[in-house]
Order: sequence, then C-alpha cells, then structure tokens
Amino acid sequence: MSLYLKYRPKSFADVVGQEHIVTTLEHAVERNQLVHAYLFFGPRGTGKTSVARILAKILLIRDVKDENIQKQIIKSADEGSLVDLIEIDAATNRQIDDIRELKEKVQFTPVVASAKVYIIDEVHMMTKEAFNALLKTLEEPPPHAFFILATTELHKVPDTIQSRCQRFPFREIGEEDIVRALQNIADKERITADRGALRAIARHVGGGMRDAVSLLDQLSSIGKITEEDVRLRIGESTDEYVEELWNAIEAHDRKRALMISMSLEENGITLEVFLRQFLSRARRDLHERIGGELPTLPALQRIDAALQALKDLRLSPVPAVALEVALVELCRGEPEEPFTEKEHRPMTKKVMAADASVESKPKDATVVSLAVTEETLAAAWGDIVAKIPSASIRMSFKDAVIQGIEEGKAVLAFSSKFHRDKVAEPKALHLVEDVLRDHFKTVVPLHCVLHAEPEGSKGTKEESAVNMVDAVAEIFGK
Repeated sequence: MSLYLKYRPKSFADVVGQEHIVTTLEHAVERNQLVHAYLFFGPRGTGKTSVARILAKILLIRDVKDENIQKQIIKSADEGSLVDLIEIDAATNRQIDDIRELKEKVQFTPVVASAKVYIIDEVHMMTKEAFNALLKTLEEPPPHAFFILATTELHKVPDTIQSRCQRFPFREIGEEDIVRALQNIADKERITADRGALRAIARHVGGGMRDAVSLLDQLSSIGKITEEDVRLRIGESTDEYVEELWNAIEAHDRKRALMISMSLEENGITLEVFLRQFLSRARRDLHERIGGELPTLPALQRIDAALQALKDLRLSPVPAVALEVALVELCRGEPEEPFTEKEHRPMTKKVMAADASVESKPKDATVVSLAVTEETLAAAWGDIVAKIPSASIRMSFKDAVIQGIEEGKAVLAFSSKFHRDKVAEPKALHLVEDVLRDHFKTVVPLHCVLHAEPEGSKGTKEESAVNMVDAVAEIFGK
C-alpha cells in the first residue's frame, strides 16, 4: 500500500492545514446542525475528498446505536465497499443520464447505514444538463440523502448549485505543516530524511499534501534522503530559469524564451511547478509596482498568461504547447513589434451560419457614432487589440477580422470556434468594449461570428501555433 493511502486522514484529528474547516464541521456535528449539501473547493491535494469521506462516515453512523454495526460501517466505508456511500468522479460521469440514475436511486432508503451519502468529485466537470438535473435533487433531497461536492474550479460550478450548499474553502497547506506531517510519517516508517530534504519536498509541491507524501514514498527506497536527492528527483532549481525567462520577456526575446522552455523539459522540471514559481515572481513584481506607484499592466499580463497556461496544461496532450504560446504572447513587445494596420486589415470572409453568432449588449443606450466605420475600425484595430489588458483574451481577439458595420454593430469574424466562444464571455466583451469606448468616445457593440478560411490559406508560424492550441482546446476542453 502506498504511503498516501496508508496515512490518508481517517478522522478530523488527522487532517493537516485545514483547521478552519475541521473546527466548523466538528461544531456542526456536536450541535446536530448538519445539512444535506456541502461544497468543498480549493487546490488539488489539499484534503477535500479526505474530509468528505470523514464527514460521510459521521453521517452514515449518526443514528446507528449498535457500536459493532458502527465499526462495520466505518470499516466498509474505508475499504470502499459500503453500498450506502457512493463516490462519483464527475470527470467520467458527467452526463445527464448518470445524474438521472442518481436521482432515481437517491429515493431508496439506506441498506445498512442511517443515511445515503453521495460524494461527487470534480463536480465542475458536469454538463449543464447534468447540473440542472442535480439541482432538482438538491432542492428537495430525501431526509436520508446527503451530498458532498468537491471541485478545484469553483467558478465553473453554477451559482444555483452553490446556493444550495454550505461552502468550505480549502487552502494550500503551509510549508511547516507539510514538513511536520512528513516527519511524522518518516518516523513511523523508519525513513531517514534530512530536515532540509523534507523542506525541499514541501516547497516543491506548492501546498499539496498528497503530492508531498507521494514524493516521500518515491524517495524512501534510497536510504537516507538528502536535500540533494530531492533536487535530483524533482529536477534543477526553477529559480534560475524563472529569472532567465523574466529577462527574456523584458527583452521581448522569443527565441530565448522558447529555448528556456525546451531546457525545462530536458532537465526534467515539471512545467506546472515552473509556472507556479513564475506566478509567484509575477505576484512579487505586482506588489513592487504598486508600492513604487509604477504601471501594473506588465505584471498583470504575466499573471494572466501564467494562470491561463496552468489551466491549459491539464487539457493539452502536449503540455509544452500551452507554455510556449504564453511565452510567445508575453514576448510580443509593442515598441519592437507594433501591431500594424496591415496585420489587422479586414479580409472578405464568408459567414458560416447566422445561428453561430454571439452578440454583446451595449452598456448604455448611446448609438454608434458615424465616425466608427469599417475603415476607421480597421485602422485602429491593431492599437485596440494591443490595449486589451488580458493576454489570453487579447490572443483570442487577434483571431478576429473585421467584417464591417451592420445595424450599428461592429461585426468580427473568427476562424476558431474556441476563440469566438471565449470572447463571448462577459469579461472579454467588457474589456474590449472599454478599449473601444476610450478610442472612439462612444459605445461600439460587437457582433461575433464564425467565418470559413480561404482555400490554401496556411497562415504564419505564430498563427499555426495558436491554431494548434485551438485544436487542443476544442478536442479536450469539451
């Protein structure tokens, strides 16, 4: 048995680094104030599913008087064989039929325990239709049914679902807490490890206990574990790479940035770990800029790009692509590589279907000025795109070409459904509308459609790279 499974928390007393949640749940148990739906959210590996199982066991035996039956229920729950404890991985059971089946079975009374408990992990992966079906169950749950939902991406869980649950935010576990927990496991397993080695593990995993214990398990076979052993196992220190990349971005040196990306892979450095370190560097830069009353846009762009790349890494079959696209984007410097009118002049495109359109709503009743024409919009489009503060949103708008002005709306055509859908998000629309308003001194509503690529069009190398990411997102992001 792996160390993680062996030392996975079995009771609230075993949970590390989530005292604010444990204390609240313990008080609720003592006062018999448990509710029928909980939502646990936070970073991966911080104990969401473990706490869900602990809470589930409490619910399962709450009205069982016989201690022997209680012990049997707990034992079966720990072994994963209890019929009244149902764990669902929403990443693989996300369709409406699966939730309909749950809705039908939830009406049946418990077989052994005093309750039926449903733990739905990665609940944000469910489809819209499945969420709607689950909502009806959460609104009127049977007295014996309890639901514990867990997610790493709270923003993808509909507000209607969230409002039916008690929400508990899990946070990254502190470095000292992880070190103490690892030392406890090492002592029990008679693993000899330097304190520096345990600290290096804690620093590497970025707040995730599961990853920390798994790494200790991997290193346990080498005898005495030193800090050097940890460094060799996880790859070279990322600090020097972060600074090197930072300098490349400052110099708008795309070639150097891509070489650094390749070096990360060659030296066995996990891209997710590297991006987290880069994100910390960008955060520090943001604080320094605010303190020095300097422009914050460069730091915000790097933070946005790193966050987007972290999300894309998990969906991409070639993770390095997500990182490299972000680096190319960040290295684009307006002074050295200005967006030109030629790059964004409108091309004649055929609109594929009227029902593929996405419209933005004007923020006020102001009509579009006569000065906003196809020609003036095309001439200004490069500057407008360059001023969009979000790197990932800016990349999506670069996919657009100007179709013209129709019924007072600027018509933008996109070759990528991924980018067209991305700009349909309110955040994206508001950002570009704000820039348009600043430029034209009036509201410019947008109408976004898909267009067909001209035959034989191959695009530039940069466009090809973006199209590869589009394909990855469209295939794996649904």
